[in-house]
Amino acid sequence: MPGPTNTLLIEGSFEELADELAHYIDDVQKKQNPESANTQAEIAPLLEKEQKDEALKKLVTASDVLNTAPEKEFIAAYNLLVHLVRQSPNLDRFLPKICQNLSSPIKSSPTNGPGLALTILTTIFNILPPDNDTRYHVFFAVLRVVRASSSFELLRPQLKSLDSWIGAWETDEEDQRKLYLEIANVAAEAGEDAQSYLYLLRALRTIPVEEVSSKESQALAVRALKSALNHPSHFDFQDLTSSDPIQALRKSDSDWYDLLEVFNAELLDDYNDFLESHDDFLSNAGLDGSILHRKMRLLTLASLAASTPSRSLPYQHIARALQIPSEDVEMWVIDVIRAGLVEGKLSQLNQTFLIHRSTYRVFGEKQWTEVQVRLDTWRTSLMGVLEVVRSERIKMAGERERELRELEGRGG
Repeated sequence: MPGPTNTLLIEGSFEELADELAHYIDDVQKKQNPESANTQAEIAPLLEKEQKDEALKKLVTASDVLNTAPEKEFIAAYNLLVHLVRQSPNLDRFLPKICQNLSSPIKSSPTNGPGLALTILTTIFNILPPDNDTRYHVFFAVLRVVRASSSFELLRPQLKSLDSWIGAWETDEEDQRKLYLEIANVAAEAGEDAQSYLYLLRALRTIPVEEVSSKESQALAVRALKSALNHPSHFDFQDLTSSDPIQALRKSDSDWYDLLEVFNAELLDDYNDFLESHDDFLSNAGLDGSILHRKMRLLTLASLAASTPSRSLPYQHIARALQIPSEDVEMWVIDVIRAGLVEGKLSQLNQTFLIHRSTYRVFGEKQWTEVQVRLDTWRTSLMGVLEVVRSERIKMAGERERELRELEGRGG
């Protein structure tokens, strides 16, 4: 959508073009209700008095009928309307109605309607100066069209410029939040769960600290947390725990916060304890128990790998921690590698998982202790290696000295 500022090249005076558009609107209107087709008659005296904005008001008010215009004439008719409106010093007075029209179904073309509407909205967006905050409202109309058509791919390229647009429009936090939430809704309805969560999180960050206890903040925090928990491949919850609205759930919705803490730092046993003490919580909250159980096992395995100093994890330890049969261990190890939580390889001969890389889910006092133990282990190992190297050097030096003495003896 964004690009260089567009120029609409349409020949004719304002009066001629306005009369032409009014005549066209009446022609389209006659097919539905001949008695209401009087736009041309209404604007004629206004044009004679050079009351352009009043004439435009009549045209824009009647313009919703353009949504029933033949598909091949749709873009030309709307371009003419936009061209006329653009000549008014009160552009913001008329654009909202046009955007509202374009956000509504294009009755003459249910199949291609969204594409036609987006074409005109793109034109409107690009004829406005980059710092004109009316672009914000035009973009909202774009979102409504995309949402109605579930065509998120049409929106994806435009989101790359969103931050620069918001900066140019000097949008306040409340309007940013509305925009992020609408994008999240569009993404969710299109099945783009990862994108939906991303914009829910951005919306959360716009809530001022003094408002984190509000009902709006609580509802948004729970929605974001629910989205993160239900997403099969979302495993990092640090972005949530650092959010003030999420922290406010400690008081307002402690069960949600306790569940977050389990997924952020605890193990499968802790998750099972939570379920035992919170009957029907998952079903009442709309959470998918199978997804959560699988994620908790993968996170438990990731924590187990990160806290293993030897970097060699026996199958039996994995089976016990994940509460699974030993024959299923390799399947879960493969899954945790695919999830990007751990890197390593299986040793079927030794029945161990050899860990190459693992990442702590959280890093606190316990993790610092584990790192210290691991460093001590490495230091001891390195000291052993150095001792072996030192012994070998002494041994080699002694052998060389002996060889030299033997050579000297032969020479003598």
